[in-house]
Amino acid sequence: MVRHQPLQYYEPQLCLSCLTGIYGCRWKRYQRSHDDTTPGTAPFLHVGALAAVTMLSWIVAGQFARAERTSSQVTILCTFFTVVFALYLAPLTISSPCIMEKKDLGPKPALIGHRGAPMLAPEHTLMSFRKALEQKLYGLQADITISLDGVPFLMHDTTLRRTTNVEEEFPELAHRPASMLNWTTLQRLNAGQWFLKTDPFWTASSLSPSDHREAQNQSICSLAELLELAKGNATLLLNLRDPPREHPYRSSFINVTLEAVLHSGFPQHQVMWLPSRQRPLVRKVAPGFQQTSGSKEAVASLRRGHIQRLNLRYTQVSRQELRDYASWNLSVNLYTVNAPWLFSLLWCAGVPSVTSDNSHTLSQVPSPLWIMPPDEYCLMWVTADLVSFTLIVGIFVLQKWRLGGIRSYNPEQIMLSAAVRRTSRDVSIMKEKLIFSEISDGVEVSDVLSVCSDNSYDTYANSTATPVGPRGGGSRTKTLIERSGR
Repeated sequence: MVRHQPLQYYEPQLCLSCLTGIYGCRWKRYQRSHDDTTPGTAPFLHVGALAAVTMLSWIVAGQFARAERTSSQVTILCTFFTVVFALYLAPLTISSPCIMEKKDLGPKPALIGHRGAPMLAPEHTLMSFRKALEQKLYGLQADITISLDGVPFLMHDTTLRRTTNVEEEFPELAHRPASMLNWTTLQRLNAGQWFLKTDPFWTASSLSPSDHREAQNQSICSLAELLELAKGNATLLLNLRDPPREHPYRSSFINVTLEAVLHSGFPQHQVMWLPSRQRPLVRKVAPGFQQTSGSKEAVASLRRGHIQRLNLRYTQVSRQELRDYASWNLSVNLYTVNAPWLFSLLWCAGVPSVTSDNSHTLSQVPSPLWIMPPDEYCLMWVTADLVSFTLIVGIFVLQKWRLGGIRSYNPEQIMLSAAVRRTSRDVSIMKEKLIFSEISDGVEVSDVLSVCSDNSYDTYANSTATPVGPRGGGSRTKTLIERSGR
């Protein structure tokens, strides 16, 4: 009897399709994020890869058990275990910042609020900066532009459409650059309702009723208001957004901003100055500013520009470069770091400070989420490899025992085999019925049973019976049996 097991026949295709879909989605997510955090998460990726290969061994073992040729079995076995043992030895090439002794862990990175605390309040508003200061952060980051009448204010986008209600109040000005409006017009716009409507970080629902009302009534913040709020409380990381070429303050924008900072009485040593234009002028007018570069440059160029800090994206710098910058007395600030696990990796790597939207969460992280001495990591590595190898061997033995006696049939073979076996059985039954029918009725067979092997159908013709006398009955019966045998 043929055992029909369609699940076993389609099992490899279904499982491989699922695995391909999962890794395809993960790769697309990696392409969108462009986050090169593989060295830091490599220990966990290795454990995940071991689990995936161990599950994949069920499919490979099934193909191995179904293979009829010894050469096919050897090919499957050698190929699979080559991949497995290469994966087992992969930790020899892994280097993660958090594989270190706890005594070698450096201080916690300082936190800089990215446009304030944009998860708790609308960005670049007084409420946002106030929420950030409540977390006792090291600093605040802000983007500065200038109005048409020469008032520096805080705005990241070129237009006002995303962060204000300009489309409702002044539809004709919605597509105009923010710096091409007067300060009196800007003050009339609401800068908080968009936060409650769009909920960019899915945190608006967590606001208290008082915070909800306060956020709904926020307006655009000027540079003077920020300086007054942060004076003596935090360091400021200032980035300038140049106005359009036709702006009346295009050439004097930096001078106007410098005057606003200096006249406010804000301590110069608490200002990190990011714009690269007119650095000699800025150093002359405000020698206490911390000159900060937003790009990686040669050491000689950084020293010529009297650069004291670097402000870089966290994917742009390696662990070795961090050590080099530290040896050159350059402090590195990395942006934008929101996830606690990423913050932990950068902490282990020795990063001095980070810019974050999620400062209220990162400020509560007391230590890296994971830190493992090298000896413990080696023990975990060896244990995971042994468990994986044991499971894989057990799966191969189980699949060989379960599928060893079952040939690999496809649906067409099963149908054909069943039809052939049914035809042979019907032929035997018909022969027996014919023999006993002729003997009992005493009739003589005139036509012989014929079997059509091409169409797998059996036909036979009715015999013409002639009555016979009692004599010679024995010889007729003998003749009938002989003919039926032929």
